[in-house]
Amino acid sequence: MASQRIGVFPAAGGIGGSTVKYLLPRRPAKDLVFIARYPDKLEYASAAGATVRQADYDDDKSLEHAFDGIDTLFLISYASVEVEHRAERHRTAIDYALRSGVKYIFYGSLGFAGSPESKESVAHVMQAHLTTEKYLEECARSHPGFAYTIVREGLYSESYPLYTSFFDPADPVDEIKIAHDGSGPGIAWVKREELGEGTAELLNIFAKNPEEFKFRNKTVLLSGTKVLSLQETVDILAKIAKKPVKIVQVSDEEFARQPKNSPNFTYHGVDLSKPWATAFEAFRRGEASKASPLLRELLGREPEDFETTISRAYTTSQA
Repeated sequence: MASQRIGVFPAAGGIGGSTVKYLLPRRPAKDLVFIARYPDKLEYASAAGATVRQADYDDDKSLEHAFDGIDTLFLISYASVEVEHRAERHRTAIDYALRSGVKYIFYGSLGFAGSPESKESVAHVMQAHLTTEKYLEECARSHPGFAYTIVREGLYSESYPLYTSFFDPADPVDEIKIAHDGSGPGIAWVKREELGEGTAELLNIFAKNPEEFKFRNKTVLLSGTKVLSLQETVDILAKIAKKPVKIVQVSDEEFARQPKNSPNFTYHGVDLSKPWATAFEAFRRGEASKASPLLRELLGREPEDFETTISRAYTTSQA
């Protein structure tokens, strides 16, 4: 059987970088192609014998031949919380990949929407992902021989500031004002690096035996195995900060008006703080509370819990 040439794009960010790290020891370097806006960040992969290319989601010309010679592509989402532009960039990358002869795409989606079977979400941040998931389904129908796996990545433990009005344990406030009361359903937090490690193993399993791969044209969820309510999450952050912290429920409008939120949720000059607050309604509906065993199976161990991940990151930052 011919070897599978696997590509990762973008390959130098958080998920991309950890996927690269864990793919290199699993697959022959000559069969790996890593594509990034700044390929200098991947010198270690090039030194190991992998092919490194330059491409940028926002530069069509760079995408035109970025995926040439690749059989299987892990496509990581465009970094933004916009909807239309983000979905359009995904679609463009997929189209170029198909033209280059890519036969299989693993798409890095997000762990809202609840179970892998669900195709609906009230979270603004999930909409571009759902549009892309649907487009991949259409491509599989219209391009004979093409298939996909949608990898919904659980909410990163490290992304907790997005859901706590950018709480910082190193400079803690007394009150976290969010559009939620802190009660369950909760979140199956997951360490970002372990998502990359789990995805690398998923790609490895596929490459070993593509025909027998059980997740062909399916959606999978990689998440932590422990679910924490927002209140339990904040209690852990307070413990790390060594200071009492309480949640104060506010309206979507008041959440959006807070000085730390607007700058962090502004993309291309548009403030998306209020649309972001839809994530809290998604939490109330249990969209992020599904704890899947798949990541544990891929890692061969229990995923790292939220408190351990954030405590270690905080300790390192204070060193």
